[in-house]
Amino acid sequence: MKVVLFCGGLGMRMRDGVTNAPKPMAMIGDRPLMWHVMRYYAHFGHRDFVLCLGYGASAVKDFFLNYDEARSNDFVLHGSGNVELFKTDISDWRITFVDTGLHSEIGERLRRVRRFVEGEDMFLANYADVFTNASLPDMISRFAASDATVSLLAVPPQSSHHVVDIDDNGLITDVTPVKQLRQWENGGYFVLRPEIFDHLAEGEDLVGDAIPRLVRQRKVLAYPYKGYWTPADTVKERAQLEEMYYRGSCPWMVWDPERSGVAGTPASVTIPAVQSPAPPPAPMSRC
Repeated sequence: MKVVLFCGGLGMRMRDGVTNAPKPMAMIGDRPLMWHVMRYYAHFGHRDFVLCLGYGASAVKDFFLNYDEARSNDFVLHGSGNVELFKTDISDWRITFVDTGLHSEIGERLRRVRRFVEGEDMFLANYADVFTNASLPDMISRFAASDATVSLLAVPPQSSHHVVDIDDNGLITDVTPVKQLRQWENGGYFVLRPEIFDHLAEGEDLVGDAIPRLVRQRKVLAYPYKGYWTPADTVKERAQLEEMYYRGSCPWMVWDPERSGVAGTPASVTIPAVQSPAPPPAPMSRC
């Protein structure tokens, strides 16, 4: 199944004042964020990628054009300079690089790669900077059993802030952590049918424009998941992921049982059998 990755945004919140590389190229260990996302999909057998490029496209192209397998794989170096790899990462990947505009919304980026996925029964799409250990086969099979046009991973709110209830006199009556609210956040990891393009007008956003219309038609399926999911929107979040990487505690690295600490398929919340999908709460948009 083809995988569309949105990796062309400016990513202003990730700027560290040192590099102008696009956010998906921020490094976690020896590999950029987007490589970790791609490796997740490849682990489940989906190795045909379509990259929606924009800002910093040359950095993404250069990384793969000059890809060094030895950075993340064991090898033997022979005296002649020949490198004998024990395994490879991307030798069986197919990657299509497409310029989708410097300032395009996510929906417009998707429209501009339509020709590469339109013949598919279903295809996958995602941001290039969100990690999870959710079961991708489970997400796909649940979507395939429905008549939905799009499915997304729904995760609990990630904010560490608190919300307050205020009475008519201005007194606070309750304080609740955002994470305890009975709401869900858009976590990406989309599964789509090509009919999505019938609901995307030029210049529109996927989550902000097309999905709300499909929600009203009961064509949007949520995959609720309370397991590991994290964005890498900010320098702080990337630093936390970097720290986890060097500690060897990487739940998102499902392809590496020693680092991920997950022997089997991660558990999600109990999900009823799919019939006609009910509309989930309006998903929150991401940059």
